[in-house]
Amino acid sequence: MVMPIGDPHPRGYANPVILRVSAALPAAGAWDATPTESFSTNAMNLMLQYTYTRDAVGGAFDLQLEYSLFSVAATVPAGASEWITMNLYAHGPVAAGVDSQSRVQAEYITFQPLTANAEDFPFPVELNKVVERIRCRARESGDTDNPGLLQITAILV
Repeated sequence: MVMPIGDPHPRGYANPVILRVSAALPAAGAWDATPTESFSTNAMNLMLQYTYTRDAVGGAFDLQLEYSLFSVAATVPAGASEWITMNLYAHGPVAAGVDSQSRVQAEYITFQPLTANAEDFPFPVELNKVVERIRCRARESGDTDNPGLLQITAILV
């Protein structure tokens, strides 16, 4: 995406964005305490690439993408959350003359590799120019006594 020199809304990021350097996940299945955040101003789409190497048989990891509609914490309205977690939506059944009930829950995704080698996968996300910042937290969820290595790269367009 080419941004004009006089763009009143600069991006604040340069691709590729490293959201997590390659390192062992926290011990005992704890979520990353301070996930790296990046601006995502004016991005329509986000492509994440996760590269995971298990440390032991049964190794797996959970990931959860978080979004912020605010460019800095100081602009968050009183009582509002600075970060929104990814969610899963399931629509309810539709029947004539009856209201439907849909459900939304916070979501995280689990990846378990097939081999002891480093394995990766892409994860595309639509941002539609409304998300100011992103971050992705992760945790070992397979063999929590032997956390694997995880690296996260993002490309924003």
